[in-house]
Amino acid sequence: MVRGKIEIKKIENVTSRQVTFSKRRSGLFKKAHELSVLCDAQVAAIVFSQSGRLYEFSSSEMEKTIERYGKFTNGYFVSGRFQVELYLQKLKKEMDIMMKKIDLLELHQRKLMGQGLGSCSVAELQEIDTQIEKSLRIVRSKKADLFADQLRQLKEKERKLLDERRRLREEEIKERLMRPMQPITLHSEKGEAEDGCGTNHSAEVETELFIGLPVAGL
Repeated sequence: MVRGKIEIKKIENVTSRQVTFSKRRSGLFKKAHELSVLCDAQVAAIVFSQSGRLYEFSSSEMEKTIERYGKFTNGYFVSGRFQVELYLQKLKKEMDIMMKKIDLLELHQRKLMGQGLGSCSVAELQEIDTQIEKSLRIVRSKKADLFADQLRQLKEKERKLLDERRRLREEEIKERLMRPMQPITLHSEKGEAEDGCGTNHSAEVETELFIGLPVAGL
């Protein structure tokens, strides 16, 4: 029969709790003994019951095991604490260096803005002046590049607009040429409409060339 899985939580029944404590304690000490024998390990286990009673197991003398444990933990914690203190001191020194650099940068920035120049020597003022001139050249060069780039963009836009205008004009001309031709209608002096193929003399156009004064009666 397979045993059910026991939920790990505090046993509320006092009697059941005492029975479980006794059985589990014996099993824990048995496993500790097996570990020490099989692996030649130095094992010690200390258990206090709910009532405060002490139960212990040790593969060797308990006092020597505890003394060895104390030496190991003290050395470990002391060494670890020393390493932490060294690391904190290193961080503090780095922080002090960074703070000094920040103060120098802020002072230099104020001088570039024209503040706190009373304590500057002629050489320092000359250096500040040189740096400002260099910065101005860089700013002006960047400004000129931006203007040139904007001008190129405007020219490119203008070229595209001209191309579009030319294309639309060509399409308009093609559309006009493709329209059907309208018949030509000629009108006589009496207002009668005649087509271009009629033979009416009133619709004829005189093409003779006269030189001199006009002859009477003509």
